[in-house]
Amino acid sequence: MSRIVVIGGGMVGSAMAIDMVQNHEVLLTDINPVVLDKVLVKEPKLEVATLDVTDHDELRHCVEGCDLVICAVPGHLGFQALKALISLGKDVVDISFFPENALELRSLAEEHRVTAIVDCGVAPGMGNLMLGYHDGRMEVTHFECLVGGLPKAKKWPFQYKAPFSPVDVIEEYTRPARFIENSKWVTRPALTDVELVDFEKVGTLEAFNSDGLRSILYTMPHIPNRKEKTLRYPGHVEYIRVLQESGFFDTQEIRVNEQLIRPIDFTSSILFQDWKLGEYEEELTVMRVSIQGKDSHGQNVLVQYDLHDEFDLETRTSSMARTTGYTATAAAHLILNQIFAEKGVFPPELVGRHETCFNFVWDYLKQRGVIYKQLIKTLESD
Repeated sequence: MSRIVVIGGGMVGSAMAIDMVQNHEVLLTDINPVVLDKVLVKEPKLEVATLDVTDHDELRHCVEGCDLVICAVPGHLGFQALKALISLGKDVVDISFFPENALELRSLAEEHRVTAIVDCGVAPGMGNLMLGYHDGRMEVTHFECLVGGLPKAKKWPFQYKAPFSPVDVIEEYTRPARFIENSKWVTRPALTDVELVDFEKVGTLEAFNSDGLRSILYTMPHIPNRKEKTLRYPGHVEYIRVLQESGFFDTQEIRVNEQLIRPIDFTSSILFQDWKLGEYEEELTVMRVSIQGKDSHGQNVLVQYDLHDEFDLETRTSSMARTTGYTATAAAHLILNQIFAEKGVFPPELVGRHETCFNFVWDYLKQRGVIYKQLIKTLESD
């Protein structure tokens, strides 16, 4: 039995801690004691402690003697937290999805003999793992990931609920989308190139450009076409673009009744109630990963993975927590069981190259009811 520290007790962090404590000693930490008390009601076997992850001495004391850390802190804290944990010589699985490039910490991790698997959620995460697996077995020419978390009940006008702060969602809608087309970097505004895509069970969704490729921009330079799009119910993009074009996402302060206010702060406050996902509100995760290229026999093939996962009524665990969190806890077991023991910083596509790792994560998710359907289709030759 190993000792695990989970940093961050939110929706996903708590799900990961509960999953890990079934077989390990787990200390769940968060800066907010109220959050920890709520998780303890669901799983009394957990140890809990308050932690300010920015306090290096407090962090060092907290992780002392543990075998692995799972980090699920807000994105703006993630890079420095990961750097500190690596410096303390701790193996890490991270889902913080910070804006910095985690690969910059590779030499630090190698120096401290640490294994760090980063961006290890659903997307980024499982989609990366799939790409890495097939990239080692075929000549990939196209990679596309379509993904979205959606409420089960649609409410006009936005038909959307967020498991995190609206300002983080707005960031996805305002940050330019980077992707690779014909081996050339392309940058387009988010919310562009909208297309309608049909999915089993949920019907037609709209897919639009978003900046979600992350490490795949850098680790797969030999693949000429790489793209990620976000999924929402039809009509969502138009309403968001109306707000955007009208200045509701602007960060420059304006004067209103002698008060200075940033429009984005006002908008986030308004949207917080409309977009707030209830603790036990039913939601779903939809993802389609398409990998195209030539197989070992020179045939043009399409490998497609589809995910439709819903809120678990029995365990009262959200789909986003399940699909994100269990991918990370699977990766934690890869390290703990020494199935993956390389030293450095690794996004999932570099882990997925190893068939044993890919199969382990696939089976781990399947055991927890997170099921990806695979379709392999032979295409006509060029």
